[in-house]
Amino acid sequence: MKTMIFAAGKGTRLKPLTDTVPKAMLPVAGKPLIQHVLENVATKPGNLVVVNVHHHAPQIVNFIDITRQHWKAEIRISHEDTLLETGGGLKKAAPLFMNGDHTDTQPILIHNVDIISNVCLNTFYNSHRDTDDATLLVSRRPTQRYLIFDNEMRLAGWTNITTGSVRSPHPQLMALDGTTLPQDFNTPDGAEYHLYAFSGLHIFSPALFPVMQTWPEHFPIIDFYLAICHIHNVRAYIQPDLRLLDVGKLDTLAGATAFVNDN
Repeated sequence: MKTMIFAAGKGTRLKPLTDTVPKAMLPVAGKPLIQHVLENVATKPGNLVVVNVHHHAPQIVNFIDITRQHWKAEIRISHEDTLLETGGGLKKAAPLFMNGDHTDTQPILIHNVDIISNVCLNTFYNSHRDTDDATLLVSRRPTQRYLIFDNEMRLAGWTNITTGSVRSPHPQLMALDGTTLPQDFNTPDGAEYHLYAFSGLHIFSPALFPVMQTWPEHFPIIDFYLAICHIHNVRAYIQPDLRLLDVGKLDTLAGATAFVNDN
């Protein structure tokens, strides 16, 4: 398994804690957040883990260095001089996934460092098919922002149900911009679509790295997926029983230990 852990962010919503400590190093159930992820992806020989760092980067690098003998996977660091967002961070890290002179065809699991869940990452990783360019872990849970998938569970767009904003490369969906969409709906041409919440976990095919080369240095990965989903197979993986906590705010951090203990 190849994995990238996004750990470069400033953790602005977790201030003042993140004034002196990176979000990845905040303790949950007696362990830093990054350790919870590493325990799921770095314990098997032959695995490769890439961690991007920026905010208080030395603390994360030091933690990996002093625990490196505990991990059986190879761990590499992608240093970002400026924050590149999720898409830019993955693009910059591409050479670290290289196998000799060629990009390995093995897919890459992408995991935000602040996500805690009951997902079996091996099962999710193995769900990625050779015909998939990306696989996004989604579920039906209350949120304001949803991804739109067609009846074959291919990504087709994005919507904010509070503002009614719709983004999509498909004209029949863009015609609905400004409309509050239900979780299941049909466009006038009879096509069926569904709204699902993104989890922050996805699987990326290295075949998409060349497609990224024309993109700027900074960009969100969801913007990239939305721009290419009409010509590339970006598919949903639905976990109905998903339990997920985004440890991105002080109130969710306060409840994170109980969440971990319950899972």
